[in-house]
Amino acid sequence: MTLIKEVINALEQLAPPSYQESYDNAGLIVGSGREEIAGVLLTLDVTEDVVQEAIDRNCNLIVAHHPIVFKGLKKLNGKNYVERTVLKAIKNDIAIYATHTNLDHVTNGVNWQIASLLGLNNIRVLAPKKQILSKLTFFSPVENTQSILNALHEAGAGNIGNYSNCSFRTEGTGTFLPNQAANPVIGKHGQQEEVKEHRAELIFPSHLESIILNALRKAHPYEEVAYYLQSLENENQEVGAGACGELPEPLEMEAFLRLLKDKMQLQIIKHTKPVKESVQQIAVCGGAGSFLLPNAVSAGADVFITADYKYHEFFDAENNIMICDIGHYESEVFTKNLLHNYLSGKFPNFALCLSEVNTNPVRYFV
Repeated sequence: MTLIKEVINALEQLAPPSYQESYDNAGLIVGSGREEIAGVLLTLDVTEDVVQEAIDRNCNLIVAHHPIVFKGLKKLNGKNYVERTVLKAIKNDIAIYATHTNLDHVTNGVNWQIASLLGLNNIRVLAPKKQILSKLTFFSPVENTQSILNALHEAGAGNIGNYSNCSFRTEGTGTFLPNQAANPVIGKHGQQEEVKEHRAELIFPSHLESIILNALRKAHPYEEVAYYLQSLENENQEVGAGACGELPEPLEMEAFLRLLKDKMQLQIIKHTKPVKESVQQIAVCGGAGSFLLPNAVSAGADVFITADYKYHEFFDAENNIMICDIGHYESEVFTKNLLHNYLSGKFPNFALCLSEVNTNPVRYFV
């Protein structure tokens, strides 16, 4: 038996909720995590038709990229599609979970999916996020330091880019005086002690703080563990908006546009005039990404692929880069395949269904 909350836990390992933007509403929007899973429907958007599809396919959990409830709901009387969709889900005991900007911000997330579809190499975060890393400093007897570090690494600390098990230590002397209520591992009541200790430091994602501290306390031999935490300004190179990478070889502009149209299954591409005859450095951002144009230029990208560009924003290319607006739906519809590939490796005991409903509100007359 698998509960909805188990699927949610797996999704939040991939894309921690703390990585979402402050304006976002990712998470469990409708339903309870305590229900047993019958089936999961994966979709970009949630509409009344998608809820009906979940009913027809015996799925009691919908996992979407876009939250159906983005702004506060004061009433639920069915006056618009959001309220009607939520009401229909509630009436039919269907839970709705959204993984939105948090999935945009992780490696192997939405932007990685686009970059992979285009065959880019050396994929990296375009605009790394700050203030999401912490540093743990702890003190321990020299003979215990490595076992403590091993436990902390297992809990998720000490990863920096392509390197794991990263830490720093220095040796010194720790002093303490146990009182009569203490239960010291080393020393005696009322007797000043000196112990050869390590001061060890390592970095970890801030959202893992409780897990890291639990691991520290379990692995540390002392009754009272000496440690302190610091929030860091460092950029986390593995978390942030957009992605950039390189084509295996330069492509003539027309060949690149044909590649983009084919791989992303596009009807149309809106773009500024080409800056170069051939391109190789490519920046991408699923959904509305105009805010990342300066980052794409700074990264040396020849092309910036995104969506939802306004007329006057196209002028911002300034003949430095070619902007390609491929459409919001088109840039993110493959997210449901990303989620399917991820969840299918973790939950083989229930149906994972890709939604067949085209939720794109935009139509093209070609």
